[in-house]
Formats: sequence, structure tokens, C-alpha cells
Amino acid sequence: MRRFSCLLGMVCAGLAACSVALAEQQPQEVLAAMNEALASLSYEGEFLHIADGHIERLHIFHRVRDGQVLEHLISESGTGREVIRNGDELQCYLPRERKVIVETRAEPGTLLGTLPVFSRGLESSYRVALAGHERSSIGKDAQLLAIIPRDAYRFGYRVWIDSESKMPVRTDLVDAHGRVLEQVMFSKLTVGGPLYSNLFKPVVDATGFEWIRQGGGTSGQPASNTQWQVGHLPPGFQLTSSGSQAAADGRASVTHLVLSDGLASMSVFIEELPSPPRQAWSGEGRIGAASVSSHRVANHQVTVVGEVPAGAVQWVASGVRAPGAAVDSLGAPTARSIESP
Repeated sequence: MRRFSCLLGMVCAGLAACSVALAEQQPQEVLAAMNEALASLSYEGEFLHIADGHIERLHIFHRVRDGQVLEHLISESGTGREVIRNGDELQCYLPRERKVIVETRAEPGTLLGTLPVFSRGLESSYRVALAGHERSSIGKDAQLLAIIPRDAYRFGYRVWIDSESKMPVRTDLVDAHGRVLEQVMFSKLTVGGPLYSNLFKPVVDATGFEWIRQGGGTSGQPASNTQWQVGHLPPGFQLTSSGSQAAADGRASVTHLVLSDGLASMSVFIEELPSPPRQAWSGEGRIGAASVSSHRVANHQVTVVGEVPAGAVQWVASGVRAPGAAVDSLGAPTARSIESP
């Protein structure tokens, strides 16, 4: 009996030690495991993208082989659009417009959208916390991770990470009041298994489509072709890439700057207006979860858009300066009144 009691005590002590180890798991470790799964696993899935009352059903094939990433995203909600990613090249097929847009994507990541990647640089802008376990949208146990912004210039995230595969099976973009602005949620997910090359070819017949190749950006470099300046940025944001792309009318190029804090991002589009200038929209607004601010600067239309609060895009828009224009040394918005965070 004494021996049995000793064995029982050892088992209980072992279970307690395991419980402590599990309880001490750090949120950064969970996030790191998720990003490792995204970078190394092949998978096929069906998911919903929900934003601004609009629901789109999509199908994704994602294959990693010898470090090379192939992805194929298909909209099954009527538009028929498809996106194929081969390494850093994206081909976007638009059947309604009979166009294929080709561009270079310098940033790593998946076509699932923005997903948090933990880095030391994010600690000043976000707090990461574990929020328990829940049954996920694919009917399995998932660990809930909260990405909480430290200020009002960015949104937060809630991510459900499958306990077995470590894949993110649901991601919510949330505002300061906890309201869901955008959601990506898997209904089916198969990890592993063969994904043959024919799955990464377009379903649509693109015969006769117009092919448009967009200019690629240069990571971390200013837009040397225009020398436009962004005079001040919200805390934590910096210029991560710049380049140019064709305008909608095909007659001019549009300067495109990308600003990021490592998770959230904003795009600055600068387009020269024709002479005489056409009527252009000016002001602030929303497109789904994205905030937009647009106005004229030196006969150019400057538009800032990003999945961030309105105050962030207004802050950036107020600081865009034409080549040779003075930038206020204090780095504070002075050109126009912006919404306070």
C-alpha cells in the first residue's frame, strides 16, 4: 500500500508539473508555432471572408516544396476572380474585366491576408495574450490568441490557432470596442497530402484577356522617381517599400508607397492629375474595414488607404509633401486638421 501511495504521488506530481508547463506557455511561442506552420505546411481549404456585410466564399491551395511557395486562391461567390502566387509573383485573373494583373510581391506571407508575426519591434505597438481554448470553425480544439494594440493608430486581432496543426483557422480584425471589422474563417481545412501542379493553374480561360504588369517596389527605399515625402508617421510605422504601377486609364503611372508597423500597413497612392484636371474625390471615408483619406497636393491626387483607424490615415495624408516642399521639423500634422486618436 505504501508503494502504491508513492507511485500515485509520483504520477500526481508529474501531472502537476505538466500542467504548470502548459500554463507557462508563452503567447509568443504559440504565435511562432503558427507562423512556422504557415511557412512549412501544404494545405487545401475553404473559407469565408466577411467584411462590411459582404460574404465571399473562397477556396485556397497552398503548397511548399523545397522552400518554394505556390498558392491558388479561387473566389466561389460569383466574381470568378483567381489569384495565383508563384514565389514573389502574383497573377490576378479578373474574368468580368477580362484582365490579368501581374505584380511582384516583395513581402512574404500567404494569400489568406495579414496574419501577425511576432517580432521584438512589435512589442512597443502591440501586446500578445492567450485567451483560452475554444471549439473552432472546423470543429476542433483551437487556442485563442489576442493581439492588442497599445494605442489608437492600429486595430487588434483575435486568432484561433488549431491545437494540432497550429494553423490559423479563424482571424478577426477588431476595433477598440471589440467590434469585428473583418473576418477570415475556415469551414474546411486539410493539412498535408499531395497537391499536384495542375491545381495551381487558372480555372478560367484567359484567352483574349488583357495582361497588365505592375511595377514592382523596392523594399525600404524611397520613391526616387518622384522624391515625394511622407513628413510624419504614426508611432511604430515606417516606409517598407515603394514603386509604381499603371493608372486605371493606362495613360500614367501611380507612385505607390507602403508603410507598415510590422503587422498593420497603409498604402499611399500618388497620381498626377491630367490638364485640365478632372474632378477628383476629396475627403475621408471607409471601404470595408479600410479607412481612406484623399486630397490634392501640387496637382496630384494623394490617397492613403489601410486597415487602420481613420486617425492613422489622416495623420499620414496630412504629411505627404511634393518634391522640394518643406516638411515641418516637429513631425506633427499641421497642414490640416485630423481626427485625434
